[in-house]
Amino acid sequence: MLCAAIRFSCFALLVAPGGAIALGLAGSAARPAQTACEKLTTLRLHGAKVLSAAMISPADIPATPTRLGAHAAEHCEVQGVATPTSDSIIHFTLWLPPADRWNGKYLQKGSGGWGGEAYSYALITPLNRGYAAAVTDDGHRGDGTARFAVGHPEKLIDFGHRAIHETSRQSRVILNAFYGKAHTQAYFVGCSDGGREALIQAQRYPEDFNGIVAGAPANNWTHQLAGFVWYEKALLASGTNILPASKLAVLQGAAIKACDAKDGVRDGIIDNPRDCEFDPAVLLCTAGDGDDCLTGPQIDAVKKIYSGASDPVTGKPIIPGFEPGMEAYPSTWKLWLLESMQAKFGNSNFADVVYEGRPWDWRTSNLHDDVTLADEKEAPHVNATNPDLRTFRAHGGKLIVYHGWGDAAVAPQNSIDYYHQVRDFLATYPDARAPAAAATLDDFYLLFMVPGMSHCWGGVGPDSFGNEEVPAPALVQDADHDVVLALDRWVVDSRAPERIVATKLPEQNSAQNLQREIVTRPLCAYPKVARYQGKGSTNDAINFQCVAPP
Repeated sequence: MLCAAIRFSCFALLVAPGGAIALGLAGSAARPAQTACEKLTTLRLHGAKVLSAAMISPADIPATPTRLGAHAAEHCEVQGVATPTSDSIIHFTLWLPPADRWNGKYLQKGSGGWGGEAYSYALITPLNRGYAAAVTDDGHRGDGTARFAVGHPEKLIDFGHRAIHETSRQSRVILNAFYGKAHTQAYFVGCSDGGREALIQAQRYPEDFNGIVAGAPANNWTHQLAGFVWYEKALLASGTNILPASKLAVLQGAAIKACDAKDGVRDGIIDNPRDCEFDPAVLLCTAGDGDDCLTGPQIDAVKKIYSGASDPVTGKPIIPGFEPGMEAYPSTWKLWLLESMQAKFGNSNFADVVYEGRPWDWRTSNLHDDVTLADEKEAPHVNATNPDLRTFRAHGGKLIVYHGWGDAAVAPQNSIDYYHQVRDFLATYPDARAPAAAATLDDFYLLFMVPGMSHCWGGVGPDSFGNEEVPAPALVQDADHDVVLALDRWVVDSRAPERIVATKLPEQNSAQNLQREIVTRPLCAYPKVARYQGKGSTNDAINFQCVAPP
């Protein structure tokens, strides 16, 4: 396409007759007149309509449901619905700052889990920074399961990729009408399922966005949810959970004792768990069962969690396992493994999506057959594993992926594996369209692994770097400390972030064995890691350098 050779920001989006999108060089054609917020309901859209549009003041909306209590600035709130098929009902919310506060850019947020709601609080930070921002419910109103897909194959496609593309397409027409001109850059930001959506944008719709941030991307969706069932079998095969939560503290303590000091700093954080050769067998009970040891079956279960799921017939890996060092943190193993959060997602996926309500039971299921069918039926619409990012790169796109090493929902190694898959693919299949400046992977794709962070945020280590929906007021918000602003600077000024400073605030680490002061650490572009230089406080990022790993 033409935009593969010329940056998307060279174009203006014009509302053509019937609401279709027409592309024309910015400045080469007459710009449409601005449309008042309330008048946007009369806008003609192709395959969509504006349900409501109204100016909203900060007093009109409650604080976001986080500990930070942030409010959104004044904006035009647009509620829309896209209906690309007869069985599609894709709701989306678009917030438009007043023209004098608009930075000229569009930012779309991803969803989470199975979607099912357009979380408008996710738009507060981008709006307050001047972005026009949108989010979608992924094409259904949900209950946290995949029941919406039973008998509705089009809704599965909407969830998989079509809803985010339609939201992007329709939102640009609306903002073009509101401001009377097109945006200059467009960004997509998401974590978990939103991270999957982010990668699917780069793969399926590579010209939609100039820059993408994908956090803990659940991109190998069918294999991840098969892994969830595999862990369920490993932990609950006897009918009761073989690993009680009371034993997680001794497990984490032993892992920290074995591997914490490998990075030169004893701080309760395993900097690079791949270097950790921890064997849980050191905790084998020798004088009867107790909370200070693990039984043989419990050790076997822990080893399965560390090693990851494998096909029971072929023995081939299905999905990587989870890393040692944060087993006892509340939002890791206890939530995802022991309290069956993984099982909820995995069971619903196979019962509702793969088998569509037909009898299926995880206890008696054949995981080999389950994965095979899921890959045939579901993966083409939902998975985001294609390593061919040549069009995204040729378009000038920039991609940042981040992942917490303590994640117990999406395996951290999965993000490293995808990074290497893209690297190997581009080395094997070079693209003549790619400019000379994009000759290497790091020129358009950076991966940041986050020590001590769980799923998307939270954890024992510094975990705030623009990844939370609403950053704390005490945090420094600039391109050196915020992943979204770092992406924006990379796209606009061609300054790639070699490191991003993450922060842990005192109220966050008061329950951990960390000093009660602000802690900062650099996140380094993979494969580099942060290393203390031997002088100054170990709680200050300035005393660390990003270096190649041993």
